[in-house]
Amino acid sequence: MADTFTSLHYHVVFSTKGREPWLRLDMQERVWAYLGGIARQNQLRPLLIGGTEDHIHVLLGIPPTVAVSEALKRIKGGSSGWIKQNIRGCRGFGWQDGYGAFTVSKSQDAQVKAYISKQRQHHRKENFQEEYRALLDRHEIQYDEQGRPGGASVAGATRRLRAADSVG
Repeated sequence: MADTFTSLHYHVVFSTKGREPWLRLDMQERVWAYLGGIARQNQLRPLLIGGTEDHIHVLLGIPPTVAVSEALKRIKGGSSGWIKQNIRGCRGFGWQDGYGAFTVSKSQDAQVKAYISKQRQHHRKENFQEEYRALLDRHEIQYDEQGRPGGASVAGATRRLRAADSVG
């Protein structure tokens, strides 16, 4: 068969630098729309973007010719400058260095979309660190419990995720 067909969807999670609450409720839709525009501009398929004041979730289709790390570099790099310049009160804004990227089968798209769309309700019961650890555990990703007070070191986990992404 000469043709190649793929369906490569990822549930991507990343936070603001230091998990500071930069992404106020009044600006979120504007930021999500901009992130979606950057994704489409780079031949990525943003299926859903959502989050809270300190982190976002993206269900993202990525073509096989683009590494996950490159896709996230384009989205995060293209948006941080725009946010600083265009959103009042965000001159010091930045994204964390790392990210979590988890594969999603087509049969699970609806479940992940529901999860992303209910972030505000979800975080009434569980903070970002607990949520992130649960995602890492669910995907059997090793991480250490050192680094940040009261939780897992997401820096170590995201380094491992980036390293795994560059191999595959």
